[in-house]
Amino acid sequence: MHNGCSGHHVSGKEIVDKIRMMGFNTAPMVEPVQIHCSNCRADFQMEFMESKCPDCNMVYGVTPCSAHNPDAIKPAGVDY
Repeated sequence: MHNGCSGHHVSGKEIVDKIRMMGFNTAPMVEPVQIHCSNCRADFQMEFMESKCPDCNMVYGVTPCSAHNPDAIKPAGVDY
């Protein structure tokens, strides 16, 4: 199931499912990223590969291979 950095994940749910399965969801980001929540518009610091907006609980995820690219961070859903 693991195909290195060649995997292509379209949705935030696919990304979060993948990093949870691989155990990367609790891994820290190499460099934290400032997120503007797509749900409630709050700003927060994404410090882990899976992070949650503290205001509305929107879950965001990014794979380790894409963590250098803020555009690769995708929302998975509130309390996903």
